[in-house]
Amino acid sequence: MGVGRFVYTPILPLMHAQAGLSAGAGANLATANYVGYLIGALAGTFLPRLVRSPAVLRGSLLALAATLAGMPLTHSITVWLLLRLGAGALSAMIFVIAASSLLSHLREHPAHLPGWAFGGVGAGIALSGVLVLALRTVGNWQATWWASAALAAVLTLCAWGLRPEPAPQPVARTVPSAPAPEGHTSGPRTHRWFSALFASYTLEGIGYIIAGTFLVAAINQTSPGWIGSGAWVLVGLAAIPSSALWAGLGRRWSRPDLLLAALCVQAVGIALPALVGGVSAALISALLFGATFIGVSTLALGAGTHLRFPRAVALLTAGYSVGQILGPLVATPLLHHGYHQALLLAAGIVLASALAAFALRAGFPHTMPAMHAGPRPGSAPGGERPAAPTEAAAEA
Repeated sequence: MGVGRFVYTPILPLMHAQAGLSAGAGANLATANYVGYLIGALAGTFLPRLVRSPAVLRGSLLALAATLAGMPLTHSITVWLLLRLGAGALSAMIFVIAASSLLSHLREHPAHLPGWAFGGVGAGIALSGVLVLALRTVGNWQATWWASAALAAVLTLCAWGLRPEPAPQPVARTVPSAPAPEGHTSGPRTHRWFSALFASYTLEGIGYIIAGTFLVAAINQTSPGWIGSGAWVLVGLAAIPSSALWAGLGRRWSRPDLLLAALCVQAVGIALPALVGGVSAALISALLFGATFIGVSTLALGAGTHLRFPRAVALLTAGYSVGQILGPLVATPLLHHGYHQALLLAAGIVLASALAAFALRAGFPHTMPAMHAGPRPGSAPGGERPAAPTEAAAEA
């Protein structure tokens, strides 16, 4: 999934130089991918049978590799848009199935194991960067797409035996007590904090995706050609342990404090290549960005679950996904003079996200009262539910 969704970023400069792709068309292809990802995530959320089907998983893996192989077969923008739309939807479906499987089969295992598994997205990013870097001597954008399709096919074989989440077992019916109104709990009203969290996470979706789409192209403007792909490798390597790392830090510090810190670090990392040229700035930027973008999702969605706001994860995921769709569109008017202005815009938006996270800290209810109702089936110790598939999907 990491290869299928993110290999476009390091290939984008090659397509500009060799395939005649304009900056605006490149942004539109990115937007199509994010629209597809939202469609796939919603399908996986509202059609649970898809998430439990080995056939859907294997078909999605094969079809994702096919979308990569289709890119070099044409110069049609329309076909490219459809292929990237399909790649986004298939990537989301694969990730939702994989996340559901992890959260089901590793329910009784230490929490860091799913965190490391979600690092597979970072591994896919790193592999896509290595692939483009290795093929720079060939200098052909078409060969790079073919190679990425081959890599996706190899990884498909490795993932072929993944067991999706099993269907829930029927539970014996008992005489129910009077049901509480859906979405209402006995806890305090948390609208104030959830509103700040929702604003912060939606803004993060806009800012992060601008950097995630155009970082390599921006670095290539002022650095040797291999630096952009090398930086993308570093983004992936930094992302591999990030989910487990930020989850571990959450045992000692509050989520709002960590969220604020992660967003500030990310904003610095995004702005760095636009403000300071050179190899060192590019590599530091990649390290800071890779170490935070999955961590921010882990922290924000964990805070939303903690607040027990009705459908918190679904609402946060929707805001984040819409932000990803808007990001390239917002940045497109700035691309006529290169990508540095777009990175500065992204950094500013992430700083605005940090301001909303700062507001979240004021009086945040770190300890929530126990629910009167018993824990729902599958809940984690302490009455909090484990991360939902939608939550995990948003992290990518």
